[in-house]
Amino acid sequence: MDKSASAHWEGSLKKGKGTISTESGALSENPYGFNTRFEDEPGTNPEELIGAAHASCFSMAFSMLLGEEDFTADSIDTKAVVTLDKQDDGFAITKVDLTMRARIPGIDKSQFEEIANKAKAGCPVSKLFTAEINLKAELES
Repeated sequence: MDKSASAHWEGSLKKGKGTISTESGALSENPYGFNTRFEDEPGTNPEELIGAAHASCFSMAFSMLLGEEDFTADSIDTKAVVTLDKQDDGFAITKVDLTMRARIPGIDKSQFEEIANKAKAGCPVSKLFTAEINLKAELES
């Protein structure tokens, strides 16, 4: 299964601007730029998109693992805070803090924590951070 998203950019880093779109149409030419990433202007940025992907993936993985243990959540709310830090060689995403609150009838704290940790390790977006990344770059004339 392949899913796709695309980005378009024009101009320099600080004065340029771009748009992000997804195959599903959930995002369609949504603006992003230096100002939305570093200056809190309206629009999106890569870190919040990674956070949204990680929070949603984790929640689904957690729900799946709960079901394997015959539990069904009334609710799962997950927040992902993605940290972008300046380093000697530029910027790097240095961590993701997941915070999840769930209402699950009949589960005890140790089962809850065990399943949550399995979901953290097993969610495909968690695995992304150690994935092979391939690049095909083409220069147009």
